[in-house]
Amino acid sequence: MMDNAPIRDAYRALLDAAATVADSDTRPVPPAGEWNADQILAHVTLINAATLAAVSSIAAGANTTYDNRTALDAWTIERVITLTGGNAGLRDRIRIQADALCALGGPMLSDAELDALVPTRLLSNGRVLADQCVSLRDLITGLAEAELPGHTEQLLALLPEGASAVA
Repeated sequence: MMDNAPIRDAYRALLDAAATVADSDTRPVPPAGEWNADQILAHVTLINAATLAAVSSIAAGANTTYDNRTALDAWTIERVITLTGGNAGLRDRIRIQADALCALGGPMLSDAELDALVPTRLLSNGRVLADQCVSLRDLITGLAEAELPGHTEQLLALLPEGASAVA
């Protein structure tokens, strides 16, 4: 069984950072070429959906793949922002997805399921990070150790200098 504490903590930190940015007195503007807070959160919801799909497929005994390209698509990101109603809706969706992933990804799956190899394609800033089989366990661990903390930092970087980074 997989320990869910790291991923729960990563989601908590991300949601705290998102609330801090949303509650800031200024409208955070990202550097040129970077995402704003809503775009970051929409991207995270899409990554969460892909992860939940992979977890569900493995639990159903089916083959699956993991590809984050849809979560990088500008049109899809804007569509998710519209469908969720913006920042508050995005944060609610992430909170619910986090609960679902923690319920499904840890106690429900056997070690054999968590060790199932998933053909994976991960891109970031136009670079291929992975184009190989990755265990479902490593996909979830990567979400907790790299993806969510990276987006937490990205959100906090939107705050003006001297602003509090605690919600």
